[in-house]
Amino acid sequence: MGTLFFAIAVLHTFTVKRFQSIANQFPEGSVLENVFHLLGEVEVVFGVWAGIWFAYFSLSHSYSEALNYIENLNFREPLFVFVIMTVAATKPVLQISKLLIFNLAKVLPFHLKISRYLLTLTLGPLLGSFITEPAAMTVTALILLDEFYQSESSDAFKYLTLGILFVNVSIGGVLTHYAAPPVLMVADKWGWNSVFMMSTFGWRAVLAVVTNSVVGALVFSKTLKGMHLNTQTKNRSPFWLVAIHLIIIGMIVFSSHHPVVFLAVFLFFLGVADITKEFQDPIQLKSSLLVAFFLAGLVVFGEMQTWWLKPLLAKLNPLSLYLGSTGLTAIMDNAALTYLGSQVDGLTDPMKYALVAGAVTGGGLTIIANAPNPAGFSILKGSFGQEGISPLMLLLGGLIPTLVAAISFWLLP
Repeated sequence: MGTLFFAIAVLHTFTVKRFQSIANQFPEGSVLENVFHLLGEVEVVFGVWAGIWFAYFSLSHSYSEALNYIENLNFREPLFVFVIMTVAATKPVLQISKLLIFNLAKVLPFHLKISRYLLTLTLGPLLGSFITEPAAMTVTALILLDEFYQSESSDAFKYLTLGILFVNVSIGGVLTHYAAPPVLMVADKWGWNSVFMMSTFGWRAVLAVVTNSVVGALVFSKTLKGMHLNTQTKNRSPFWLVAIHLIIIGMIVFSSHHPVVFLAVFLFFLGVADITKEFQDPIQLKSSLLVAFFLAGLVVFGEMQTWWLKPLLAKLNPLSLYLGSTGLTAIMDNAALTYLGSQVDGLTDPMKYALVAGAVTGGGLTIIANAPNPAGFSILKGSFGQEGISPLMLLLGGLIPTLVAAISFWLLP
């Protein structure tokens, strides 16, 4: 039944536009209009269905059994994503990120807008190997929103760029052993450290990230040249405040395995943000909470897929495992996939590589494929009109960058 509810939730993510259309058929402000608008928000889908499953489990078994199951799950990742996304979306962090990328863009021998596009989609995702993927996704998506997702931009540009963003963030976090959720799930058990990650996965990831960014810049060079340059520099946050924010991010990343600690740091951050609000934009708590709600729903359903997923992974050879991992990631969070794969006894080193490489390769195909994707989705969805981001178009936009990643991770010697 857990798998059935999970499958319904996956199908629901592909039909959110239909719920929005139904909502528009009811009087504005009515209860039914609000209910269907809620069901048309991708971020609430898995949380809602997890709640329905919890009610079913409580009635079919007992409330105590359902509660025991929930309390034994690990919700560290949704909590961490909520905290790091909120802090990374602040004005001081975005300001220093833009300053770094835009100054480097002046060095490249291209049109300035093309250089900014290239570096945003390259340095932003690769930064995920050090400040974690959710933080990198948040910062990169905010820069894309401010600089490139303009009203005159075509849907083709927006969807391919979104696909590149999701894939690059998914593979850009594998230069270290602690930043990408699917790597983090297996690193300790398999003895993978950052030196191993850099030599085995890292250089392939860098090659694929750069290639994807170059492909996007080449395909849309004319579009990029026609965009206006954002040169606004007024009302900057002071350097000391930027430094405090970076220190807070460092403390959160350092304590990422300990929710009690990073939540305490987060409460301190909220105090800092309140007393420095003249240098801040409004804190993005709502969008961060919705993303955490989405991921918490995935956590609830993830453990219930063990009965079919572990036997399937155990029967595959390295190539089949790589392809299967890439495909399964599209319908299941890649961290949950590698975690379940790590429970399979007797995996050889080539099979371990195939499992993780496939999980990060397929991490940009859907919103549920990689934990940071809902963060980017939440930030950029307003640029796609009233109907929001189409899951099918996102899938199509991610195919080319996913193919580039597959060539880099599997076909290169």
